[in-house]
Amino acid sequence: MNEKQKLDLSGVHYVKLVSIGSVNPNHPFSDQSQAEQVELLNRCLNDYPKGMIIGKDVSIGRYLVGEHELTMEKVTYHVGFGRKPGWEGGLI
Repeated sequence: MNEKQKLDLSGVHYVKLVSIGSVNPNHPFSDQSQAEQVELLNRCLNDYPKGMIIGKDVSIGRYLVGEHELTMEKVTYHVGFGRKPGWEGGLI
């Protein structure tokens, strides 16, 4: 993003963190869990009020399981809204 494309965040009054993935090998991560997480992100971006991604964090975990190395990733999207969505548990 260059200087002319800066995002105006003055209208953002509520931020929801939506995580996709897992970095904890003790909690199995199923395809159904991933689908539910993606569905929530899509709801945030498409339902009323529409949110916008204003940032993201990426976490990576590397574990040794026996002789095998396991790499896990979790992406947390920061979705900004002008107000708290009603489906999120009430209005602010």
